[in-house]
Amino acid sequence: MTYIFDGSLTGLLTSVFEWFERKPGKVTLKSAEIFQPEAFAESLEIIADQGKADRVWAGLQKKLQKDWLRKFYCSYLSELPDAYHHLFQFSCYIFQQQKGAENNYGNEHVIALSKYAKSVEREKHRMEAFIRFQQTADNIFYAGIDPDFNVLPLISNHFKNRYADQQWIIYDLKRKYGLHYNLDTVEEVSINFEKGSAQQNLTPALTDEKEQLYALLWKDYFKSANIVARKNTKLHLQHVPKRYWKYLTEKQLS
Repeated sequence: MTYIFDGSLTGLLTSVFEWFERKPGKVTLKSAEIFQPEAFAESLEIIADQGKADRVWAGLQKKLQKDWLRKFYCSYLSELPDAYHHLFQFSCYIFQQQKGAENNYGNEHVIALSKYAKSVEREKHRMEAFIRFQQTADNIFYAGIDPDFNVLPLISNHFKNRYADQQWIIYDLKRKYGLHYNLDTVEEVSINFEKGSAQQNLTPALTDEKEQLYALLWKDYFKSANIVARKNTKLHLQHVPKRYWKYLTEKQLS
């Protein structure tokens, strides 16, 4: 049996509810986005139900400590097809065991969620460290990103607290949504870019007139502070992998 869900967290949790209600035996969970029908395989489309999902989440909150609830959520944000299935199986396993079963690292689903969560948390920390804003002509600070995982929900509080005195937008170009802080609250936004205009760095026409000067000053400072004799490229790449250089002003060509 294959359960097919819409890819949402509500849909995933609803799938767990349906499994316990129907008890169909062994089930594989797949998102509708990747599901391919098979001639002799049975499948069931799961309709996301917020009420059912809330009941499952409340049950997990009773069974799991806060750190494991976060691992669960981070694993979901990985958006990996295998992660969805492991989350489903992990939930079923937790509800059928005594409290504390999440510490059984002999279970493949426990190990899988730990691995997914670690990768997502690493990406979260790197986004917090490497995101660079550009000031727009209307005094909003903009950053375009394309992280490996959907980390926007995890970095919201960090940037709200750190940049509480300025309006900003962090936009995920891959997932086509972003966060906008308006000096009071953070809201989810979607931007209708002109075709081909969605990019990490804004064009000079859209930025504040002093933005290019600030970028130049920062590059000059970075060059003057750099000690060539102590250059260690291998160590540098360990801390700042090359795929993140596109976010860093000091790495952009003048």
